[in-house]
Amino acid sequence: MRSAPPLARLLALGFALLLGACAAPPRYTVDDGRQVDAALLGQIHAYGAGERSLRPAIARSAALQDRDCDRQWELPFAVATSQGWSDNDRVAWVRALGVDERLSVVAVAPGAPLQPGDKLLRVAGVQSEDGTQMLAALAAARDAGRPFALQLVGGRSLSIAPFEVCRGYTRLAPPNTPRLQDYHWLLSLHPLEITQAELSADEALWAVLWTQGLSEEGGARMKTYHYGSSIAGTLYNLATLASGLKGAALAADAAVKAAKSAAASVASELLKQQLVEQGRALALQRIREGLADAAQKLSRAQVLDAMQQAAANRGSLTGIARIGATVFDRADRWAFERAGRLGANPLAGFTLHQKLVERGLSANALIFDVERLEALNKLAAAQGLEPEVLAILRGLRPADLVLALGAMPLASAPEAFAFESSSDPGAGRFSRGLIDAMLEIPAESSAPAPAAAR
Repeated sequence: MRSAPPLARLLALGFALLLGACAAPPRYTVDDGRQVDAALLGQIHAYGAGERSLRPAIARSAALQDRDCDRQWELPFAVATSQGWSDNDRVAWVRALGVDERLSVVAVAPGAPLQPGDKLLRVAGVQSEDGTQMLAALAAARDAGRPFALQLVGGRSLSIAPFEVCRGYTRLAPPNTPRLQDYHWLLSLHPLEITQAELSADEALWAVLWTQGLSEEGGARMKTYHYGSSIAGTLYNLATLASGLKGAALAADAAVKAAKSAAASVASELLKQQLVEQGRALALQRIREGLADAAQKLSRAQVLDAMQQAAANRGSLTGIARIGATVFDRADRWAFERAGRLGANPLAGFTLHQKLVERGLSANALIFDVERLEALNKLAAAQGLEPEVLAILRGLRPADLVLALGAMPLASAPEAFAFESSSDPGAGRFSRGLIDAMLEIPAESSAPAPAAAR
């Protein structure tokens, strides 16, 4: 029997190799249609929407060129990676944002030479299958403050120029802990609920300016509570680029558990009791005054309720964020004074506040409590903008809200301030907050240890 001719054997071998390649599993996660955690999928969508709102605003803030503020370097794009997440969760990242294990672009500033969905292959000469190493290289290139080379999957090469902004990175909570919030002079993590307000360009800029203002106005006070200068090689450094990184997500989950303090529970119970009492009063008003008038009263009561919850949220913060909360009003003023310089509506903070009130989103720092609203209204009035503020607030005057709330005890009634608080979660890793803890967690740590038991 004659053997097959050489050409036939080569063709057969090539066909076999082709079949083997087709049968091999994909190198990176793809959406295979499986069922994923619907809640996480929605939170990843919200995370992406928030990044798309904030990244242009961050770039816009660079035009401020405020010589009086400390500076940080930023990039004209935001990235994410699903490396380290479970199989199902990686599929959720692909389905929601097109993000796989590689560094994937999720948001860009106007004029950036990239687009969402681009994958980074090489950063400043560094190429690695390890997303952590790629993030570290990207952080180093950013913080060098010089243009650097970037190569995308597909072969396109780019030159990326970092830009300077006032200190205080504006970032979002990881999708697995959407309610997490932490405020630090280096970086603030805002809960994902703020994305439900569908931020306008000016409102997104307000959020960025407010975060920078918190750093500028509260940095000295927060450093008095705790100061650490080690940044390179830490989980914090990677989280400044991708707060959805799995290591940061694990740390966030541990921080949330550590922050469940007795004081927060007490505030929650007081708030529940107060809402019950308000509900009874509203029911009596409905009977006495008729349906139409009761509807107006209910709207006013909802505003009062939202602002009390905002005050309760502010009072429940712990660690360094608790120190930062003492200067939220100064951050409001800082943002108000600078928004106009950038051609933005200086009343964007009011419009964002009103959206948050109307949607019942009060567990964040961008909704005003009554003291902050009254203080900012005075600034607006000094510029002749009080009628516009009144229109934004649907005719409710801040001074009237102050009087209405003055007649009832606030659920958030603060204790006398002290740098150390009995409500803080002990001396564990997260006692000063997630951001400060990440300054002490090595970048290669994918599973930070839980907070020490008390």
